Amino acid sequence: MNTAVVALPGAGGYLAFGQQTPTFRIKVDMVVLSFTVTDSKGKYINGLKHTDFRILEDGIQQSVSTFAEGNKTPLQILDNGQTRPLVTQADPEAKAGPVDAFVGTNVFVLFDTSNYMYRGFVYASDAIADFVRGLDRADSVAVYTFSRNLTRAATLTRDRNDAVAGLRKAVAGDDSALYNALLLALRDAAKVPGRKVVIVFSNGPDNGSMVAPDDVRAVAEDEGIPIYVISTSDVSKDAISSAVFRRIATRTGGKAYFAKTWQKQVEAFENIREDLGNSYTMTYYPKPNPNEGFRKIGVEILTDTAKKMRVRARPGYRPRST
Repeated sequence: MNTAVVALPGAGGYLAFGQQTPTFRIKVDMVVLSFTVTDSKGKYINGLKHTDFRILEDGIQQSVSTFAEGNKTPLQILDNGQTRPLVTQADPEAKAGPVDAFVGTNVFVLFDTSNYMYRGFVYASDAIADFVRGLDRADSVAVYTFSRNLTRAATLTRDRNDAVAGLRKAVAGDDSALYNALLLALRDAAKVPGRKVVIVFSNGPDNGSMVAPDDVRAVAEDEGIPIYVISTSDVSKDAISSAVFRRIATRTGGKAYFAKTWQKQVEAFENIREDLGNSYTMTYYPKPNPNEGFRKIGVEILTDTAKKMRVRARPGYRPRST
């Protein structure tokens, strides 16, 4: 969720000349929901409009604030149902210039450089570099590396050369604290407006984290940050890590790939890039809901062919306590 602070002028009565209007501040949580729509054969369904969807939270229909398809300019949904382009100022740290901060995806790549990755280190680095270079021009990317500790090799940028240069500085390291690193990456991503995803490239085993994987998954779920996992491990030899990766990806609206070979790793990155370019993103401010626990999110398609379409999205979130 993204947190917004709304200022409201004082209401009721007249104010004496020179008296300042009192201001009250209300904290509002905006839910960011990214999802894909495919047919029964897994082919992406494009061209749907905001009017083709109904968003439910615990069965309560929500009023959509913004809508975007792929990397197209997001649309603001007005009270009368009309739309207009959403124009905002980009984050200067992202080197994006005066363009819409909500255009494109903020991609955080988390590269496992632990001793588990010694054998495939060079190939993995090349696969990530190719993925970064192939991202849409509207996307921003950050590259983080980790073994026992996290290194922010390249902070969020649209300069592909900067991102790859940071990646190339990575060196193979120590034990793996994957879930510690993932939690820190999620916290960084949560501070960025707009759509964001985290891509984990790892061999799998974690022997150094202090946090549990499901606790990290819950953070991603609540923040609306899909996690994509590319694991180089053998599923049959590491069933525990494989099951955790699948659960984390599924519960956050992402995907898990198991790619032992360099060719399969490149293919997984291509699939993720295609997924990002064919996603829909909607935001809304939740309507009053007494549920302080897990809130279920439902995405309904209202077209005549809805029965033939499948939606992949996170199942819900827990609201922040105040």
